[in-house]
Amino acid sequence: MGDLAVYAGLFAVAFVAATILPAQSEAALVGLIIADAQPVLLLIAAASLGNTLGAVVNWALGRGVERFSDRRWFPVSRAQLDRATGWYHRWGRWSLLLSWAPIVGDALTVAAGVLREPFWSFLVLVAVAKTGRYLVLAAATLGFV
Repeated sequence: MGDLAVYAGLFAVAFVAATILPAQSEAALVGLIIADAQPVLLLIAAASLGNTLGAVVNWALGRGVERFSDRRWFPVSRAQLDRATGWYHRWGRWSLLLSWAPIVGDALTVAAGVLREPFWSFLVLVAVAKTGRYLVLAAATLGFV
């Protein structure tokens, strides 16, 4: 598999993992780091970009389609959205630093859209959170932690 295909595949898995479909971007990143065929920083960049852009999809869904939150395809359950909205009301935009977390992270990104978080502050906080997660994961995989 060519280098571009590896990065594109990791990007795609990370993108999907942040949206409505189940995917394990962490497992994909760890596997590629262990394979030691590509530079780790480029792998982290591909995963971070894909996962952050997937979260942007959630933000956009929250901005425009909250009325569909009871639909099967909606990225988070009503209970998850209510919980995330509560956190968001309590901690504000800083709660987006938890957007990397399983289950609640996706709900937070949808809640940010529902609550009309400005795009640029959303993008910066989510990018920091998601990149931070992949950095820690890579460091742990390489034995630095």
